[in-house]
Amino acid sequence: MRVGLYPGTFDPITLGHIDIIRRGCALVDRLVIGVAINSDKGPLFDLEERVNMISEESRLLNLETGIEIIVHPFENLLIDCARDVGASIILRGLRAVADFEYEYQMVGMNRQLDSSIETVFLMAEAHHQAISSKLVKEICGLRGDVSKFVTPKVNMALKGRLIN
Repeated sequence: MRVGLYPGTFDPITLGHIDIIRRGCALVDRLVIGVAINSDKGPLFDLEERVNMISEESRLLNLETGIEIIVHPFENLLIDCARDVGASIILRGLRAVADFEYEYQMVGMNRQLDSSIETVFLMAEAHHQAISSKLVKEICGLRGDVSKFVTPKVNMALKGRLIN
């Protein structure tokens, strides 16, 4: 069984993330979405809220793809998380060249730590390439419309947290 791990902070999950999850399901038999606890980033949503949002969104993808999708919080090294969940593949989404430079370094370090775990890069679809959780939060916080970038449930959660 091929297990993939798609890690991130997902604060919040965007349509770009969902696109990568959907396409990643075509590559594995089980997909684990690793939700980084990383309190140093000062997330808008706490871990439980992010896990719940991702779980809700991934239920639909599970039905659509037939692939088992598991949401797994972690705060250890990514490579250790991959080992913990039995992943042989780490999925990473790329939006721009700047993403690649950082990810290239990460792959090199991860290969040093465990060469049996491969990293696979998926380019976001063109209409999702500009989406980032950080920009979505900034736009919403300034009362802009983020409905093109997140699902309706996530949009409501953002508005509830940033506008009300």
